[in-house]
Amino acid sequence: MNPAQLLTEAFTRIHDVVHRTVDGLSADQLSDRPGGEGNSIAWLVWHLTRIQDDHVAEVAGSAQIWTAKGWSTRFTLPLDDADTGYGHTSDQVAAVRVGSPKLLIGYFDAVHQRTLDYLSNLTGDDLDRVVDTRWDPPVTLGVRLISVISDDLQHAGQAAYASGLLKLG
Repeated sequence: MNPAQLLTEAFTRIHDVVHRTVDGLSADQLSDRPGGEGNSIAWLVWHLTRIQDDHVAEVAGSAQIWTAKGWSTRFTLPLDDADTGYGHTSDQVAAVRVGSPKLLIGYFDAVHQRTLDYLSNLTGDDLDRVVDTRWDPPVTLGVRLISVISDDLQHAGQAAYASGLLKLG
């Protein structure tokens, strides 16, 4: 297995968890906040997708799907287009509502496909390229992609847990 195949497998697992989690839920269920204050499924999936979109676009040297393909307009969120959800307050989390599960999954799938396209040509040598010098040590492409995978898997798992709570309730 080469690095591109390994990373593709990891991102595909995120895809599968997100789809299993969102499938069959209504827009209201996606916006439900566990305990009234927790992160909603809509926010978790939107946020993990925004992070992936932001970080992969940066390392690929391309525009984010969010703005370049009009997803920010379709979502009509009361947030800046550059917002990824990082550091959101409870009120900002509550503001992330989706009109339909199809909208949320559509954006996620568009970002997922762009990620797979980017990964398809990566080599082991590419993973050593420094992509962020603001850290000590500087961040390589491999470390950045693992960071995205880690963050996405955690949030996808949280969304799956929240979905399970809905089914119990």
